[in-house]
Amino acid sequence: MKNIVHEWVEKAEGDFRTAEREMRARKAPNYDAVCFHAQQCAEKYLKAFLIHHQIPFRPIHDLEVLLELITPISADFEFIRDLLLLLNDYAVDIRYPGEMATKDEARAAVKAMRTVRSFLRQKLGLP
Repeated sequence: MKNIVHEWVEKAEGDFRTAEREMRARKAPNYDAVCFHAQQCAEKYLKAFLIHHQIPFRPIHDLEVLLELITPISADFEFIRDLLLLLNDYAVDIRYPGEMATKDEARAAVKAMRTVRSFLRQKLGLP
């Protein structure tokens, strides 16, 4: 695996651990952060896959746009489309006033993140 792909995976894993840890917090959990880091985990895994396959992309946070770059070479990525659409809403707005994530939304985001992560790790040949 190329070094830059490995770096993207490491960054994704950092977001994975942060989302998981914050979801388990007993005192004052930050569900906004859970949702944001779940989205970031998925985004970084998609970008690792794109780089691994030498598919150029512009610097964006839209998971659906990233998915559209992948599906022409790997149609089975449609499997995660709905999960990516769920996570897509947490890229920007959740970090600012006016939006607040609930515990149920955070749980759904973590569940989606876990599935996307597992799928992409398999696609990247990672355990």
